[in-house]
Amino acid sequence: MNMKRTFLLTFIALSAGSWLILNAFSNGQLKLEIESSETSMSENPFFTPSNLPFKAPDFDAISFDHYKPAFERGMEEQLREIETIANNPEEPTFENTLEAMERTGVILTRVQRVFFNMTSAHTNSDIQALQAELSPMLSAHSDNILLNRNLFARIETLYDKKDELGLDAESEQLLIRNYQNFVRAGARLNDEEQERIREINSRLSSLGTQFSENVLKTSQERAVLIENKDELDGLSDSRIRAAAEAAADRGHDGNYLLSITNTTRQPITASLNNRETRRKVWEASAYRGLGHDGHIDNQPVILEIARLRAERAELLGYDNFAEYRLEQQMAAHPDAAYDILVNMLPAVKENTRAEADQIQELMRSDGIEDDVKPWDWEYYAERVRAQKYDVDDNEIRPYFELDRVLHDGVFYTMTRQYGITFEERFDLPVYHPDVRVFDVFDESGDQVGLFYADYFARDSKRGGAWMSSYVVQNHLYGHLPVIVNVLNIPKPAEGEPALISLGNVTTLFHEMGHAVHGLFSDVKFPSLAGTATPRDFVEFPSTFEEDWAIDSEILKNYAIHHETGEPIPQELLDRFLEAQQFNQGFDTFEYLAASLLDLDWHTLGSDEIPSDVQQFENDVLAKYGVDWEFVPPRYKSGFFNHVWPGGYASSYYAYLWSEVLAADAFTYVNAEGGFGSEASQRYKQHILSKGGSREPMELYKEFRGQEPTVDALLKRRGLATGEPEQN
Repeated sequence: MNMKRTFLLTFIALSAGSWLILNAFSNGQLKLEIESSETSMSENPFFTPSNLPFKAPDFDAISFDHYKPAFERGMEEQLREIETIANNPEEPTFENTLEAMERTGVILTRVQRVFFNMTSAHTNSDIQALQAELSPMLSAHSDNILLNRNLFARIETLYDKKDELGLDAESEQLLIRNYQNFVRAGARLNDEEQERIREINSRLSSLGTQFSENVLKTSQERAVLIENKDELDGLSDSRIRAAAEAAADRGHDGNYLLSITNTTRQPITASLNNRETRRKVWEASAYRGLGHDGHIDNQPVILEIARLRAERAELLGYDNFAEYRLEQQMAAHPDAAYDILVNMLPAVKENTRAEADQIQELMRSDGIEDDVKPWDWEYYAERVRAQKYDVDDNEIRPYFELDRVLHDGVFYTMTRQYGITFEERFDLPVYHPDVRVFDVFDESGDQVGLFYADYFARDSKRGGAWMSSYVVQNHLYGHLPVIVNVLNIPKPAEGEPALISLGNVTTLFHEMGHAVHGLFSDVKFPSLAGTATPRDFVEFPSTFEEDWAIDSEILKNYAIHHETGEPIPQELLDRFLEAQQFNQGFDTFEYLAASLLDLDWHTLGSDEIPSDVQQFENDVLAKYGVDWEFVPPRYKSGFFNHVWPGGYASSYYAYLWSEVLAADAFTYVNAEGGFGSEASQRYKQHILSKGGSREPMELYKEFRGQEPTVDALLKRRGLATGEPEQN
């Protein structure tokens, strides 16, 4: 599989419907001062449950002015609720402590789920300013809970006698996770240490917001303005028209604007015949966030985040942030993450060198004596594919029309696999005209939940693709899920069909994998629902769905020419699928480089933080022998949104770890009968429905009957050699 689709940014709002959701947005604390709000209960839609189906947000009723009063009232209410639990004179029980905590923060949860989805999917200057104001307040609020000594004493009492409580597996998991969260937040530290933790967390929350805002701004400021249409030679007429419209929207009538995607590589360079234009686009991407030519500089933010994370980990008794962070992941320790990355390097480098030789040869035949550069790779990789496999992206793209891919590809696959169906509805309010809403029904006709789809790129949306939740499933309140998938597919010019790349096709399947993880959740407690799993497990269900995108039976159902209605010819399909194995070296190489960079940043001690971001990055890549100029890291430090503000700090390796599970599971399900088989149903029952209610490897072994091996992963990436390797 091509890693430019496998490792697209996937934002997951971890499914916690209770107070635990605060951990997703909090890194620290301030003393909280809440202004009184004059907004009445009847005026603010966040103060009462939504009247829409499944408690979906009423976007027509929500205005910007509602957010801050709802946050203020929500935090105020939850602190009162927490104090009542913490100071309960009765002996602690699971019900009056853990379950009671799950019931706190209803208003705060409601507003957070909407607001933080908006900060990513449809932001503006007002939302960004409020986010910056709220971040330290939410950080303070979270610490006021996690550092509450009376509350921790009750949890610790229950934890110490957990074997005597007769709890079911999910309740015991909730108790264990809460105990660990409090300890890892600093509940056992002395007053002076806790105060420093609060200061660090508060500052980190502000820095994370600043980094995210800077990345969004850099993508806009580094968009490449082209004055001469000839420089766009190779782009289709529709893409040129879209670039003209984008330029006009920015006040540059008569010019063309090429937007920058979130990764270092820029897919548009595959089509641009003009090498100088390709260089401009790639450099605009690669030098983001480093202050080049007076542009936005994220370096001071990066260095301070790295230092504060390391200091916090040391206060909590860990050698570094990665050790602290991975303790609750499947990997358990940075050494395990390094092992899986470093052990793949020899085969990956060998494949990448062979690919580079083919590209260099083709450049020489074009009369280019220069060595291959990063802005050459995408362009000549497509040329090699075209020459070696007789494949042209423009030949295949007409068969991938977005709406057909969605209905006859993604939805069709979900029906075949799990028996669910999707029916679009038009009566529910949305936050942007491009957003679509679907009812989701099971085989018996009962509704499973709601699915929102927001697929087109826009300036108000950050880059990448992700799934999030407006409502998480739980039996505590009887809630069913309301899920959203967000992508950044270039919007076609007015009146043009939305023809998408195979990479975007696979991303649709990937994000639907996250969606069904939320839709099929079947747990009691909101904090353990859906995607509330370790980072190196959460990408397993999404990656599992990717391979169905190129399953021959599925492809035949959705790969239909948008003009002629003819199905994709088998001969073209076979050539294209064979061609997908080319470039696996590059795809894996750039991912490994970014993952190693992430881990090395986060295994530094607080006294080891460098002063030069670019030099540190260069040194790390050289140390592992991945400093090949023509294969830069998938994300460079200046715009690595996964790890600086994001939830993948020291965990970007998680995509590969999860892919081991996904490849093994996909191979197993196919061997056991594929769609709708007993194995497919076991996958739904033991993986998709359990959320974080059990330890992930326990769930996998219940589904599969054994731990995964790396065999299927190596085959998936075209790296398998010799005898099957066991892990």
